Amino acid sequence: MTVSIGADHAGYPYKDAIKRWLVANGHQVIDHGTNSEDSVDYPDFVHPVGNDIDSGKSEMGVVMCGSGNGVAMTVNKHRKVRAALCWKPEIASLARKHNNANVLAIPVRFVSQETALNMLKIFMETKFEGGRHERRVKKITTND
Repeated sequence: MTVSIGADHAGYPYKDAIKRWLVANGHQVIDHGTNSEDSVDYPDFVHPVGNDIDSGKSEMGVVMCGSGNGVAMTVNKHRKVRAALCWKPEIASLARKHNNANVLAIPVRFVSQETALNMLKIFMETKFEGGRHERRVKKITTND
């Protein structure tokens, strides 16, 4: 599977570990940066992740910033994106099972790197349950 990732300066310290885990588990990674802890604007690195999902270039994404909120709000502006801000493995699991989330937003200032990697593993390995949840997911995207 192809996974696009993007992070701001706060998310940068976790980005390489996320990439390594994805590659080690057979995924292709499109890295949209950033590549240092120098201050940057997160939308510049997150909109490309949303564009990749909208275009079908990637099936999943991972976005990271300090709180996770800015990157989640930004990437959720893209029509085919269903980003979930997760801070516990159980939230990552439910985001996939019930919401068919396709982008994991990680708040790096509030979770350890170990927790982030555990959430990533769960997010990537958990399948959407469908059923009654399918009806709800279809109502997420607006018609505008």
